[in-house]
Amino acid sequence: MHHTEFELTFSNANEQQFHIALKQASQEYLQAKQDHVYASLADLTVIGVLFIVALLSYLPTIMTTSTSIYILSYFVFVLLIMLLNVIGQHDACHNTLFKSGWKNRLFGRLVTLPLGLEPEFWRTRHVHYHHHYANIEHYDLDTEENGIFRQTPFQRWRPFMKYQHIYWPFIASLSLTWIALVFDWSDRTGKTRLKAQKVLEGKLGWGLFLGSKICHLILMLGIPLFVAHNHGISLTTIFITYLLSQMVASIFVIYLLLGTHWAETQFFTAPEDKQIKHGWYHHNFVTACDWLPTPHYLWRLTGGLNYHLTHHIFPHWHHRHYPALAQILARLAQQYDMPYRCIDYKQLVAAQIRFLKKMGNRHYSKNISHFENNNLLNYYL
Repeated sequence: MHHTEFELTFSNANEQQFHIALKQASQEYLQAKQDHVYASLADLTVIGVLFIVALLSYLPTIMTTSTSIYILSYFVFVLLIMLLNVIGQHDACHNTLFKSGWKNRLFGRLVTLPLGLEPEFWRTRHVHYHHHYANIEHYDLDTEENGIFRQTPFQRWRPFMKYQHIYWPFIASLSLTWIALVFDWSDRTGKTRLKAQKVLEGKLGWGLFLGSKICHLILMLGIPLFVAHNHGISLTTIFITYLLSQMVASIFVIYLLLGTHWAETQFFTAPEDKQIKHGWYHHNFVTACDWLPTPHYLWRLTGGLNYHLTHHIFPHWHHRHYPALAQILARLAQQYDMPYRCIDYKQLVAAQIRFLKKMGNRHYSKNISHFENNNLLNYYL
């Protein structure tokens, strides 16, 4: 990460023993398996097969004369692409899918193209801001104030937000569109903090960005309009299918990330001296949690996103290792008095709803100025 005036420093003096123990235990696990931190051949095979199936599922959209088959195949294509983003692109943006950086970036560009997203901007937001500064106001770009949701106790309250625990699924369904149209273009035109990261600089950067956006429109709307429409698929069906598929894909990934940084977590503002008084490990423990699906084997479909705290501690490990790493983390956290939390999905959903209700309560807006005078808000639900 480039050094900027926005960079914060954590005080890790009291976490050295935990760090050493965690590093030793994780390396012993890896050595015992005679393994590496990247995706296995089996993982890459699954991704390759899914990618081929996704491409094949797109073909009926340009061959069929049946509206039902068009809609079904289009949705299958988009959902398989989103699954590839969940189980592959997230690892790729952390350079753990492939050992080669260019392969990770190429994969990311291929599987984000049908969703209309710019992978380099998403990677930078996720790796350099969210992972470094989770739940820190104005630093974690995932929780930026947007005027629609109140995502932290430090943000402005608006009267309609008292209903945000009700309307949040609809807003969440627009997240891909919001990222593609608002975040990407704000980042591209230098209106966000990503300007300091110098992502996709120059004419080549602009060409790659615009080329991907144009290819998205050609693939997801242009070809259907010129081919499927000639086969009898109505314009209304083509446009509505496009919009609804993007919304369903958004809901799919949001429900996996649901509340992982909201469920009984802490929120922070940056100290004036940019020196955070607690350690990096402590910060991750109090700003995220792990959760387990039922039955447990469904975690394979989450791309390890359910082991969200574990992912924040081990971002440079492929998600296939997370169940074992979570066990190591839980054991050492208890030994070194770290607040590790692992809950089930029902608890996660309930915590999310409680959080949104709390943030939609006008009472909490009255205390924002008080909270901002402190560097830390111990805000447990």
